[in-house]
Amino acid sequence: MAHKEFVKLFESNILLFDKLSDKLKRNPSVLSGFPRQQLSILVRLHIGGPALLKDIARREMVTAPNLCAAFRKLERDGLVLRKIDDKDRRNTWYSVTTAGEKLAVQAMDAMRSAIDKMFAGLSRDDEVALTGAMKTINNILTKMEITNA
Repeated sequence: MAHKEFVKLFESNILLFDKLSDKLKRNPSVLSGFPRQQLSILVRLHIGGPALLKDIARREMVTAPNLCAAFRKLERDGLVLRKIDDKDRRNTWYSVTTAGEKLAVQAMDAMRSAIDKMFAGLSRDDEVALTGAMKTINNILTKMEITNA
């Protein structure tokens, strides 16, 4: 019985996070001159380090060919570097440049600011409860990631 409740709560939270994420996407930011997908790619590369096109496509939930135009623009703008894998020339590695890192940090700051505004109306008790619950979730999911890696 508890397992079914967990699954339903998890599903409900995914839907709620999707709604909150949609609100954040509609929130204008100082970075509105850049498409969301490009900013997302830069942030992921900044945080996670160099990645293969196919892995980025999987995380972004788009096909690799659909990402090529975004990467061409990011490369043209000097925000990402492209490097063919010496061991397997079929693979292309992407990483952020110094300019890309700077923009990724600005995007993360803008996101944090938007999240702060979104939750500014929470009562102190709700903020403490939500923070504690999120810490617990993060700790458990981190353990799962390490053991399932």
